[in-house]
Amino acid sequence: MASVEEAQDILKALGMPPAQYNQMSGMTLIALCGLTPDKPWSDAKRDRCTVTKGVMDYLREHYGTEYAPNTRETFRRQVLHQFVQGRIADYNPFDPDLPTNSPRAHYAITEAALEAVRLYGTKGWESAVDKFKREQGALVERYDRERNHNMVPIRLPDGQELQLSPGKHNEVQKAIVEDFAPRFSPGANLLYLGDTAKKNLFVDKDGLARLGIPITDHDKLPDVVLYDSKRNWLFLVEAVTSHGPMSPKRIVELEEMLKRCDVGPVYVSAFPDFAEFRKHMKAIAWETEVWLSDTPDHMIHYNGDRFLGPRS
Repeated sequence: MASVEEAQDILKALGMPPAQYNQMSGMTLIALCGLTPDKPWSDAKRDRCTVTKGVMDYLREHYGTEYAPNTRETFRRQVLHQFVQGRIADYNPFDPDLPTNSPRAHYAITEAALEAVRLYGTKGWESAVDKFKREQGALVERYDRERNHNMVPIRLPDGQELQLSPGKHNEVQKAIVEDFAPRFSPGANLLYLGDTAKKNLFVDKDGLARLGIPITDHDKLPDVVLYDSKRNWLFLVEAVTSHGPMSPKRIVELEEMLKRCDVGPVYVSAFPDFAEFRKHMKAIAWETEVWLSDTPDHMIHYNGDRFLGPRS
């Protein structure tokens, strides 16, 4: 008999991403197939299903699953849209000329998905899955390709290339390595580079250890750490797009971490532009530096005694 766990297993096998084989997605697949708790997957059928009556009301009637009225958009935006992209469902197949906001808008399981679903639990299931993924493609693979296509490439000072995950924060980190470093710490060695998806994307453990920086605390390091051996300066740079400039609290944390390090620290808050900088102006600690990636040749010095450099 059809169960939500089996529905989730089906969606996963057909190549849906993890967010689209959760419980809500599994229940949606059952509704699209017109199944009740006493019917097997071989009885799945293709019918017109609106979000409210065809899915939400159907599940309440046959499975006792209650969903709040405002959940309708969640079904539509986080389940059914992806079902259409993954070729699990068709949008308005019985009336393709319906206007976008028509109250008669509906979904139906695709013929290809229906053919596979009906074979779940049988000897033909694996070959049915292979056929579906071969002819329709797996959405999880498509999402992976799109994510990789949008990766932020970054070239390190030694010529090595890395891929940062997409996002404004990592674009600022790219600018720190490629634009800030050559201007204000030419020849510096990169010791640490984080990533929003992979926090410790690049870590020079030996280099950090030689400077007396405890490796076990690298999760407390700023987004980018550069060591200028000629001047014996350590640049600690935070990329700021929503939070996290070099505040007094952050400086105290870093000073504690660097208490066994004899290198002169230079604290930098890096912003994408002046608009983002303005949001954090009052939180930035004195005797630190500010750099804006859209004006890379200039610095803003939060001090009055000297320009760029470490302070005791």
